[in-house]
Amino acid sequence: MTTVPLQPPRRLVDFTLDGEPVRAPEGSTLLDACRASGKDVPTLCQGDTLTPKNACRVCVVEVEGARTLAPACSRRVEPGMEVRTDTDRARHSRKVVLELLASSTDLSTTPRAAEWIEEYGAEPGRFGADAARVDEEPKVDNDLYVRDYDKCILCYKCVDACGEQWQNTFAIAVAGRGFDARISTEHDAPLTDSACVYCGNCIEVCPTGALSFKSEFDMRAAGTWDESAQAETTTVCAYCGVGCNLTLHVQDNEIVKVTSPHDNPVTHGNLCIKGRFGYQHVQNRD
Repeated sequence: MTTVPLQPPRRLVDFTLDGEPVRAPEGSTLLDACRASGKDVPTLCQGDTLTPKNACRVCVVEVEGARTLAPACSRRVEPGMEVRTDTDRARHSRKVVLELLASSTDLSTTPRAAEWIEEYGAEPGRFGADAARVDEEPKVDNDLYVRDYDKCILCYKCVDACGEQWQNTFAIAVAGRGFDARISTEHDAPLTDSACVYCGNCIEVCPTGALSFKSEFDMRAAGTWDESAQAETTTVCAYCGVGCNLTLHVQDNEIVKVTSPHDNPVTHGNLCIKGRFGYQHVQNRD
């Protein structure tokens, strides 16, 4: 039986959030505090298993005395600070960011993107028909997952998951500059010729659907993908003795993808190639 050592208690920090006194554990981010208080601050690049990258800037809030808006995903709470989440300045910033993202990339599979665009009155079409777009064809060079960079917002989460924060494979990185920046393998080689070990942890953290299971990609193309009809069952991977938890997503009595609970102390959402993709034998009916 694994024992988890007790951690020392965390001090509580008192500050003001939208005019109300709030108390949060020391070291919490403003986004943590907002969520604990029931405030819906939008974010795309924040992940609960990764160090914040401050890439998307959708979660910005206004801090009294600060010259610029602060990213709530990384700014830590401080005693006595006054934070406002729904000011005209913060809302305008979110609106412009959403307009820029939606005008250049495909946000159709990004959870809540359409909701936020409507909430903040964003108008991606206002840049006109000549606005620069990524317009990349999906990269389908293996049987496990697809890279559809037309949906990529360069949040860096896949790079961090593949790199020093989790997998330490370093198969992908950002290549290019400015609007030509892209997530790429070394020398833009096919995934099959890269250092990728097909753990799929990049898929786990991708917030937009730019990375997806081949099964999901094919079902979306066929119009049969239906998350509302999917059942989720969490079990233990049987490939080795580590004890990784798997969440099986099942539609029409078929496993369509596998994820892992982010709060699991063994995996923290991460798996290996066998745990994430080695499920086909379960439904082999030959």
